[in-house]
Amino acid sequence: MTDTHQGAPEVPPSVRMYEMLYSSLVSQVLIAVAEVGAADVFGDGPEHVAEVARRTGCHTESLYRALRALASVGVFSEVAPKVFTLTPLARTLRGDGPDSMRDLARYLGRPERQRSFGAMAHTLRTGRPAFDHVNGTDLWSLLTTRGELGTLFDRAMGNMARMVNSSTLAAHDLSGARRLVDVGGGQGHLVATLLARYPELTAVVFDLPRVIPEAEAVLGAAGVLDRATCVGGDFFESVPTGGDTYLLSWTIHDWDDDDSVRILRNVRTAMADTGSQLLLVDDVLPEGDAPHFGKFEDIVILTLLTGRSRTESEFAALLSRAGFTHVETRPTTAPTSLLIAHPN
Repeated sequence: MTDTHQGAPEVPPSVRMYEMLYSSLVSQVLIAVAEVGAADVFGDGPEHVAEVARRTGCHTESLYRALRALASVGVFSEVAPKVFTLTPLARTLRGDGPDSMRDLARYLGRPERQRSFGAMAHTLRTGRPAFDHVNGTDLWSLLTTRGELGTLFDRAMGNMARMVNSSTLAAHDLSGARRLVDVGGGQGHLVATLLARYPELTAVVFDLPRVIPEAEAVLGAAGVLDRATCVGGDFFESVPTGGDTYLLSWTIHDWDDDDSVRILRNVRTAMADTGSQLLLVDDVLPEGDAPHFGKFEDIVILTLLTGRSRTESEFAALLSRAGFTHVETRPTTAPTSLLIAHPN
């Protein structure tokens, strides 16, 4: 075994592969800890694992082993034997924080989703989503027929929307916009943030009818419902008119090229020919071997849906087919970029 330039032994490829094969356990432990609500029972200071276990109804030694494992990767910190504190990462597993990811973790742990990744070889062999294969229906249909799953999905997407809010705000100045239409706007978290920042802005949150009451509640709690309208509908049919800025955040990657163009063309139809802009918040993949979170997000989409993550040139081609000109792409501090387009 040879030494690296830092004097540490070189890790053989087989050992590195062993570590990679087990890396999914981090996600599984995070999901389990989020499901039992361990982070939610912490106060401002340290907590003994026995007390955390008592308050969450868990087996003490098993919970200890889970928290110890997560502490080794910076989620929780064991400050004394079997005594833990929350780290900034652990705080995102609380349900009450502004940057909460707990509902996302709980959604990722749903058996309908987990089974799909166990059957990913089906997708590799057939090109069809493993989700449909193991669940007997597609994801969107299941979210509609299973109310509790649909609600959890909406909350998980709310977690993700809050994650991209600040980075999206930093990437583009909307002070010149007057009416924004968030197409596929979910629970309205991004619109709530934008309306709070731009007092002259009004907005429409457009999504499936089942999401509208949740969006109205979010916007009401944020104190901006007087400047927002929540509209239920189907973006494959049409989108609301009257906006000068149209936004699609983490939406286009869910759909194949033809469906994506259909959505974008409906947006183009709703827009004025001049003075309008389209903002796409999405993964934009670098070419070649360059690492990027979106390349693994693309595997999620491959397994669950019919869409794909795209490179900048692929986005530009979609936009051109739909009647737009791609103007520029701006990176953000989230795993996404902001693409700006104008109608032809």
